[in-house]
Amino acid sequence: MIVRSLLAATGFALAALGPAPALAADKLTVLLEWFVNPDHVPLVVAREKGLFAARGLDVDLVPPADPSAPPRLLAAGQADVAVHYQPNLMLDVKAGLPLVRFGTLVETPLTTVMVRADGPVKTLADLKGRKVGYSVAGTEEAVLSTMLESAGLSLSDVEMVNVNFALTPSLLSGNVDATVGAYRNFELTQMRLEGHEGRAFFPEEHGVPAYDELILVTSRDKIADPRLPRFVEAVEEAAIFATNHPDEALALFLKAYPDLDDELNRRAFADTLPRFAKRPAALDAARYERFAAYMQSKGLLDTVPPLADYAVELAR
Repeated sequence: MIVRSLLAATGFALAALGPAPALAADKLTVLLEWFVNPDHVPLVVAREKGLFAARGLDVDLVPPADPSAPPRLLAAGQADVAVHYQPNLMLDVKAGLPLVRFGTLVETPLTTVMVRADGPVKTLADLKGRKVGYSVAGTEEAVLSTMLESAGLSLSDVEMVNVNFALTPSLLSGNVDATVGAYRNFELTQMRLEGHEGRAFFPEEHGVPAYDELILVTSRDKIADPRLPRFVEAVEEAAIFATNHPDEALALFLKAYPDLDDELNRRAFADTLPRFAKRPAALDAARYERFAAYMQSKGLLDTVPPLADYAVELAR
């Protein structure tokens, strides 16, 4: 009887305390490389479908005010993760930023050399003596140089024009004859919707080694952060969900960002879907080392750094 009374008293005391509070989710700030667009579908689906929350994560996706800033902000400790470009990561590491790739978002190149289909450029050789618009010096010039070499030309055979990210308008207005850096999953459709067909030349078909267009990076001092494997697992589940259920994935994306519900973004979603990494944590060491050697051959890197200095595969 005494024992039963004690248990009852304990039960009343616990009941008075109410249910145990749920543990707060771990915050994770992710800097995007650009404004939100269909390239980010796995991240948005993972958030909207509760895949991050199911792993105890509260993920904040932050578009940058300045697209060049995320790597520096990440290195300064103002975020946990950033979406970045594989070639640019190599340049940032060369410059001393302590950044490391731990996942992949888009596993194929997206960038192209683009021309108007009704224009005079039918082959890369036709670029001789013409103007080529670009946005980012360095990597884009190296890519163009390699592609021109495949056609027996060099950079000295073209005039480079900085169009400051206005790639499609510059091409459509005739200010340039071609652009380097336009995305095959976006600008081609943008041109078509504006009444002009485009023609794209793909770097990986003209001498440039294949690479990951968009990757997930963190600062070196966070590489053992236990939140990161959970984050990548959720991104993987979201990418596979989008592959299996594209209509539902697109609906989740557009519900979260209704201002993107237009023909351009719907088509861009369909064009990007096959390119999302289905094993985002996996690291193809040979592929990364091959591209690093390519960057050295183009004078972008002084030496080829050890792979572990800039890319890892997380233990899961």
